[in-house]
Amino acid sequence: MATNRRDFIRTAGVGLMAATLPGYMDLHAKTVQHQLSVQLYTIRDAINNDFEGSLKQLASIGFKNVETAFWPKEITDEHAAAVLKSLGLKISSCHTDIPTKDNIAKLAALANGYNCKTIIWHGWPEDKRHSTLEGTRELISIYNKANKLAKDNGLRFGLHNHWWEYRNHVGGKLVYEILHEELDADIFFETDVYWVKVAGQNPATILQKLKNRIRFIHLKDGPAEFNDKLLSDSPDPMTPLGQGTQNIPAIINASSANVEYMVLELDKSIIDVFDALKQSYDYLAKFRSVNRG
Repeated sequence: MATNRRDFIRTAGVGLMAATLPGYMDLHAKTVQHQLSVQLYTIRDAINNDFEGSLKQLASIGFKNVETAFWPKEITDEHAAAVLKSLGLKISSCHTDIPTKDNIAKLAALANGYNCKTIIWHGWPEDKRHSTLEGTRELISIYNKANKLAKDNGLRFGLHNHWWEYRNHVGGKLVYEILHEELDADIFFETDVYWVKVAGQNPATILQKLKNRIRFIHLKDGPAEFNDKLLSDSPDPMTPLGQGTQNIPAIINASSANVEYMVLELDKSIIDVFDALKQSYDYLAKFRSVNRG
């Protein structure tokens, strides 16, 4: 039985993963190295069934780095870190809850154990405060305070989006525009281009517009159309990169030199998930050298 996002987050600790292929593409006339990472939410069911075997399968595809979020209850952060290290998988970033005074010590310890100082608020589920300007500004205040806590503890803090930030209008603007204008300058975005397209926006245009804010990109492909099933966390099955509706070359070309990691993710796969990851990995190999001029 497949695990959905809500169940995955509810039954876990702190972390989701992504794997990195160093220097997999040159996006400028000069060399710009974005590393490839894979969000381990992608293989959550496999992890539940065979933790170490699933990670070995990722490594065998060629992934080198991972982005973490939440583990099954029986997997401790310490054990996960040891297994990842043994497989040569480094942690690019950690999906976590929003830093607060109550959890910051745990988040700092997690980051130290993972040898990764980058934490990202996973952003699920939708906070209805993003339906009004006042609510959005209340959340901005929370994010800014979380950012200060993170910095005071040697961490850096980012936000991962879904569709509502790019679909909800508040105060005459889209939510993401208010966030970009009013968040602390050092809070970075991990822009999920699939949800951007689901919201009806052009991902390449958004990447160009927010280039000074974006440090991570979630890459995924598929139908990318809004429907009511999304509200119950039941997205349409996604495809390997290059087989859906996304213009992946345009997305890659629109990605600025500020981007550190491209994070591959499938919330639900139309084929075997490891096959989809392998096909996506091979597809991205086409873009090892892209001259942007």
